[in-house]
Amino acid sequence: MTTSDEQTMPLDPQWTEIREGVRAICEKFPNDYWMKLDQAAEYPTEFVQALTDGGYLGCLIPEEYGGSGLPLSAGCAVLETIHETGCNAAACHAQMYTMGTVLKHGSEEQKRKYLPEIASGKLRLQAFGVTEPTTGSDTTQLKTRAEKKGNKYIVNGQKVWTSRVLHSDLMLLLARTTPLDQVKRRTDGLSVFLVDLREAKGRGVEIKKIDAMINHNTCDTGR
Repeated sequence: MTTSDEQTMPLDPQWTEIREGVRAICEKFPNDYWMKLDQAAEYPTEFVQALTDGGYLGCLIPEEYGGSGLPLSAGCAVLETIHETGCNAAACHAQMYTMGTVLKHGSEEQKRKYLPEIASGKLRLQAFGVTEPTTGSDTTQLKTRAEKKGNKYIVNGQKVWTSRVLHSDLMLLLARTTPLDQVKRRTDGLSVFLVDLREAKGRGVEIKKIDAMINHNTCDTGR
């Protein structure tokens, strides 16, 4: 419902079946599991795989692309339940929503190619490169440049706090394709690229893990 003064989004507070299913998975990963991961600074591979196998990380992807086609409130129920049980959704929550860029802005060919495999878990798209060392999260000032050479783009820049990039097959990358001094609005001239990390790692893309106070699996990425 939308009025002139406010916007509201209807929510289903129930999703009982989803909550029970996620809770059953989380019960298999008690606090000891997470404590060991924290001490070793490791990624919860088994936990993420269990949620993937249950179809929960692809619940927002439309059915025609292999997902469940559920509304946002169902995704909220998944994440709420994970944290309610003491588990950590930060390890995989991006797998649920970063696909939205492909779904909304990708070509039909790209949707058919990537979304079914993201839904099944064969591909992981849970990393996005935005934050930079000198500009933070002010995306209008980012320094990463992408220049078109023939039918390809050459990207140069550095991103920091790129979480889960070591455990992702694909990454969304924000770069400037038109110099800032050549655009009317600072938000113009920015483009999003879908980077296949399986091909890019070691071939221009360098990834260095950042030691942090919490086990957040975040990295410095650059070229």
